[in-house]
Amino acid sequence: MNRELIVRSSSNAVDFALLKDGKLTELHKEEDSNDFAVGDILIAKVRKPVTGLNAAFVNVGYEKDAFLHYHDLGPQLASMLKFIKKVSTGKLKDYSLSNFQFEEDIDKNGSINDVIKANQSLLVQIVKEPISTKGPRISSELSIAGRYLVMVPFSDRVSVSQKIESKEEKDRLKRLVRSIKPKGFGVIIRTVAEGKKVAELDKDLQNLLNKWSVMCNKIQKAPHPSKVLVELTRASSILRDVFNDSFTGIHVDDETLFEQVKDYVHEIAPEKESIVKLYNSNVPIFEKFGIERQIKTSFGRTASMSKGAYLIIEHTEALHVIDVNSGNRSNKAKNQEDTALEVNLLAASEIARQLRLRDMGGIIVVDFIDMGKGEHRRRLFDHLRDEMKDDRAKHKILPPSKFGLIQITRQRVRPEMNIKTSEENPNGSGQEVEAPIVLIDKINADLEKLLKGPAKDNGIILNIHPFIAAYLTKGFPSIRSKWFLEHKRWVKIQPRDAYTYLEYRFKNKDGKTIY
Repeated sequence: MNRELIVRSSSNAVDFALLKDGKLTELHKEEDSNDFAVGDILIAKVRKPVTGLNAAFVNVGYEKDAFLHYHDLGPQLASMLKFIKKVSTGKLKDYSLSNFQFEEDIDKNGSINDVIKANQSLLVQIVKEPISTKGPRISSELSIAGRYLVMVPFSDRVSVSQKIESKEEKDRLKRLVRSIKPKGFGVIIRTVAEGKKVAELDKDLQNLLNKWSVMCNKIQKAPHPSKVLVELTRASSILRDVFNDSFTGIHVDDETLFEQVKDYVHEIAPEKESIVKLYNSNVPIFEKFGIERQIKTSFGRTASMSKGAYLIIEHTEALHVIDVNSGNRSNKAKNQEDTALEVNLLAASEIARQLRLRDMGGIIVVDFIDMGKGEHRRRLFDHLRDEMKDDRAKHKILPPSKFGLIQITRQRVRPEMNIKTSEENPNGSGQEVEAPIVLIDKINADLEKLLKGPAKDNGIILNIHPFIAAYLTKGFPSIRSKWFLEHKRWVKIQPRDAYTYLEYRFKNKDGKTIY
């Protein structure tokens, strides 16, 4: 399996596309105006506690106050408040917590008014970016993420990622981390730490402790509210979370960004530094790697799959609904039940990709094609779970209901990726139409169906607008030549001046329309 990260830089944003065997699986955008990225830590002031909600609104510098629930305060809140007060007044210069006198944990069922007050200084971390009309969601239970470890100040707990299945490996990692962990800091061991040696873990832990010290130095003079610890750039955070030995290329079209990414890869995996390449060509980087075409065909209300099957994706305020359709797909060698299973398995793979690609969150309800056999429903459920194993967002999948619906909950921490794929009708009607770039894909799919049907021995003529006809026949090999090599059938193309740009008809040699 090949994985590639394609990084495109513009004046006000950086786009990141993650490819898996050439197929787009994740798309991210980092904008200069994004002041509230997940993972950032701020020193802020409590605006007011609200007893009825058992929560407080906190001024973090956004147009709307951030929401902090009592359960997001963290059990060690009293210790953290004491630490902030001592650091702010200059009474505490040692940030290691080894000699720090900890306070008792707060009551997990207590009231917000008992633990924090208006105008109180607080360290908070962004756990959900501002979405729609809501301000950022925050927590005062801090965590600083590294490559292999996540450090939790004011804790003493060591835990291991549930994705590491071997009990022996879990015990080994816990033993190693306990031997290097400083007092006053908890550690969560990440999945990528599996098989790593103590030296690599210790290096990662020392980097996190350095970040903590730098952050504490800022607290004394920092205005309220302000950032005291900035999460890595999106490029570095993506690499930190998904980078592994299967990566075969990282392509960047900006020299400054290229140097930053190269330095980071050198730090986390020196042997892979050579796969970071500076892209320098007149062809835009997203076009070179086929990403623009995939964006046009993957976003929007309809998402196409192979052999005519497709998904309908609808968004409401409360949830997302996905309908699976087999299209006009037909396979005489199989019965209806087998065809339904085949389409559903194909759809499950595409749905797992769409959730990551669009970063859809909340409740997702999928209406798969009905299947009568219980073993088929179990197979579909297991396949969907396997396809979503690579999804970094927390999610839960429920088994198919009696109606054939599968419900998914998926964590949403930033606004959903929403790209407009329809374009203004080139014929000037004022309406919007499907992106013209998708036209060739539709012609390809229709042609494949026709060549497998009764028309295959009766000749096929494609009537189409002259501009599109020229595009299909230009160059060598032309698109028409590729059709011939693939299907061993020659398609005659006839330009028609009367046709609109996106109009086409398939006819037989007698001039009768067959599609």
